This record gives sequence, structure tokens and C-alpha cells, in this order.
Amino acid sequence: MLEVNLARRTPAIRPAAVVSAGPIRIAPETGEGRLSFRAKAKALGERSDVAGFAVDGAINSRKSDGETASLRLGPDEWLFICPEGDIDDAMSAIGRAMDGAAHSLVDVSHRDVTFMVSGQEADAVINAGCPLDLSLDRFPVGKASRTVFGKSDIVIARVGQHDFRVTTWRSFAPYVHGLLRDAAKDYAG
Repeated sequence: MLEVNLARRTPAIRPAAVVSAGPIRIAPETGEGRLSFRAKAKALGERSDVAGFAVDGAINSRKSDGETASLRLGPDEWLFICPEGDIDDAMSAIGRAMDGAAHSLVDVSHRDVTFMVSGQEADAVINAGCPLDLSLDRFPVGKASRTVFGKSDIVIARVGQHDFRVTTWRSFAPYVHGLLRDAAKDYAG
């Protein structure tokens, strides 16, 4: 219950904070559950997924299957995304699937805020504060990475040719949202 109380007291971006600046749209994603999952290769064995979440694929990749997604952020680190109402079931299913194998699973749903940044110049807007080359040929659809945006840690994923998901800690959300909004002004026309 502590997480819920912290979420209520911590400033957050509300759904009404959708910003459109010319071809750029910045919108908070709501209703998402997020799980931080860690497991070594030995614990995973030959599994390609754990309770429906992909654990195969390259580091810095994103795999999506309907309402769920799996971002592989390191050799033994994933961020699982599912509908907020499915978190408890997902945690139970992952625990059963791992069947006593060493792993870490933490619900980080209330820690993070995600923004969808969309539009023809979305990569340039995010590059105003992010050092990664986000051009389509260097950061294709399905790519995901932990990086920085301004002075904030983020996880970024390209989910479409002109669509990115930018996830940051809730306490940094107003800062990240403001920086995205300011960068988008350059493309307002």
C-alpha cells in the first residue's frame, strides 16, 4: 500500500497533459503495469519466455505481444510491461514459471511514468536531450535502451517509425515532460 500512497503524493503528469506542437505529440501512457525482472542465463535455462514475457533476443531490444512487452536492458535484466490490472497475476505466473530458480521480480509500476512521443520529428525532439543516435537506421523499431535525457535516467523504446516510449522515474516526470515540450516547440511550425 505504501507505493499507492507515494504515487498520490508525488507530482505526476496527468492525462490532460497531452501536448501537441505541430507534428509532435507528447502523451502520458496510463494504465500500465511494469515489472523489473532479473535472472542469470543459468536460472533461465533454455526458456525463450517466462509466463508469456520474452526473455530471448538481443540486449537493447523490445518484443511485444498484444498488451504485453518485454524490454531486454542488459544481459540479465528485463522490464516487463502489462496492463496495470494484470500485475498480481503476472507476478504469480512468473514466480510459478521460474519454479524456485534464482531471480528477482519487483513491481515498479508506481515508480515510473511513460510518455509516448510521436510525430515526424520525434527522434529529433528526444535527441535534444538524449545522446543516442535515434535515427531510424541506427535505432530501428524494436530497439530499446537505458540512457539519459537531460539530467534524468530514462528507458527509451522505438515502437513505430515515428513513435517512441520514454519512461522515467515519477519524480523526474515533470522535468522530462517539460524538456520534451520545450524541444517540440522547434517543430511547431
